[in-house]
Amino acid sequence: MAHCDWSKDPKKRSMAVARRSDGKWEIALPEAVGRTDRLFDTLKNRALHDGALLLGFDFPIGVPAFYGEATGLGDFRTALRSFGTGRWSDWYSVCEDAAEISVARPFYPMRPGGRKRHHLLTGLGAPTPDALLRRCEHGTATRPAACMLFWTLGGNQVGKGAITGWQEVIAPNIDGIGLWPFDGELDRLLATNDIVVAETYPGDVYGQIGIPRRPPWSKRRREGRASVAGSLTDWLKARDVDFEPGLGSLIEDGFGPGPTGEDPFDALVGLLGMLDVVEGRLEPGNPRDPAIERWEGWILGQQAE
Repeated sequence: MAHCDWSKDPKKRSMAVARRSDGKWEIALPEAVGRTDRLFDTLKNRALHDGALLLGFDFPIGVPAFYGEATGLGDFRTALRSFGTGRWSDWYSVCEDAAEISVARPFYPMRPGGRKRHHLLTGLGAPTPDALLRRCEHGTATRPAACMLFWTLGGNQVGKGAITGWQEVIAPNIDGIGLWPFDGELDRLLATNDIVVAETYPGDVYGQIGIPRRPPWSKRRREGRASVAGSLTDWLKARDVDFEPGLGSLIEDGFGPGPTGEDPFDALVGLLGMLDVVEGRLEPGNPRDPAIERWEGWILGQQAE
């Protein structure tokens, strides 16, 4: 099992890996993701026995149902095979100008300067901003709504991460992986596939594993990460897991100086959330909804409200 904290910048991609041995999970120190064209094979080769490889990525995997239906492509798997080819050859190219926005080229804008989110609504024919959000991206009692997939400007945008993640990881391997929840329930996918991929969101996992939001802290600051170290060590103590020497010290240290420590921090947090799902302590989520299973997908471990 591996959780990848993703970025459009390869230097900021970090992952945490756990291997199962003699009925117990062994958690390794966070590490760089490295070459994505070899990622699946590299991780499979590290397994201690035969079984499924479950990978979590914190970029969107799915499109809003409104947009999916507008493509006429049938479902998300079919769309992934099509994007970047034929009519969809410019799909991954971010629009420079609002006039370029279309169903066949939805990402916008390339740079700031008079660019507005309502340009996306007009260009894609969306009736409301919510039409360009997936259900799992809607606001909840504990967090605001996420940024819409196709917006590519600002600190909370996810569009550029999705572009690189789909191009480098998901689309090239689409015919060799089980894609949760599009292909079925997680347990069945893990029993019938060598590789299963799921979307994650460490921000949701904070609450799931007991990391407090108050008093306020920032994952971008070493002292912020160190202030919640107790929650991570409590999780490790409460589970029957082994972990590499040095992981406890890394957690207590706040994952090192500077903002780059947020990457291995979120990689580990995401992995712990995945472990709780696989071990049955947390439901995978995935409301049984045709729009979600056909187009939108879901965030692993997020519970519908």
